[in-house]
Amino acid sequence: MKEIKIALLDMNNHKANQGMRNIKEISQVFKETAEDKVTIEVFDVRYKNEMPNVADFDIFISSGGPGNPHREGYEWEEKFANFLDEIWAYNKNQDQKKFLFLVCHSFQLASIHWNIGNICKRKSYSFGVMPIHKTDEGEQDFLLKNLPQPFYAVDSRAYQFIEPDDQKMEDLGMKILALEKVRPHIHLERAVMAIRFSDEIFGTQFHPEADSKGMLENLKDQTNRDAMIENFGMEKYLETIDRMDDPDKIILTQAQILPRFLQNAAQQILKYEMA
Repeated sequence: MKEIKIALLDMNNHKANQGMRNIKEISQVFKETAEDKVTIEVFDVRYKNEMPNVADFDIFISSGGPGNPHREGYEWEEKFANFLDEIWAYNKNQDQKKFLFLVCHSFQLASIHWNIGNICKRKSYSFGVMPIHKTDEGEQDFLLKNLPQPFYAVDSRAYQFIEPDDQKMEDLGMKILALEKVRPHIHLERAVMAIRFSDEIFGTQFHPEADSKGMLENLKDQTNRDAMIENFGMEKYLETIDRMDDPDKIILTQAQILPRFLQNAAQQILKYEMA
């Protein structure tokens, strides 16, 4: 029997957060429902400089986290860059593939590393349950196709991905799958919210792992609460809180994207093993 090995990369730098709890829970549910043996190991990338050995794992999920995604001279930054290169090179040269999901901060780090756009600071911090609009490619992608247009997800970021280098992305085989909401009263470029970096590597600027419990916990933080009220106004803020458990909003997103990523990765890994 094949053992599927999952590495979870904790990018939170020892800061209390809800995202890692969600990622662990989704991975644990996958482990408990999988027919094959699944192991899960967590690596504290930024605080302890821990990094999984690519050869030892099949599936990697790299979390969101605080701070500036641009290089600041830490040891872990070089290790993470090498990790991205190693997975990319492995998948180019091997029939058996490695699968990677990049969330928020990790998505920004990878986008900077591959130099495919402008990752810059937003004018104001974004926090809330936001509509995410699929591109034509996003409508076709198996991770997003079962979600409505637009779908809803938790957005929590001080930085954004704008001005994608279309030629560079095309050369690398990368596709933009989702953009942030349309803001007709604001003349700013819509940020990129999801990219298929390759058949095996997928990333989101939003938090597909988020649940209502974590969202409400995050709203105890004054910065998050103020950002959400600034984005939406008090009336919309209260309505969002009231609709947190709507089955067609973040509950649906959480049930679709990461679980489907894990299921597909496992199928591909096991298919190769049986070939």
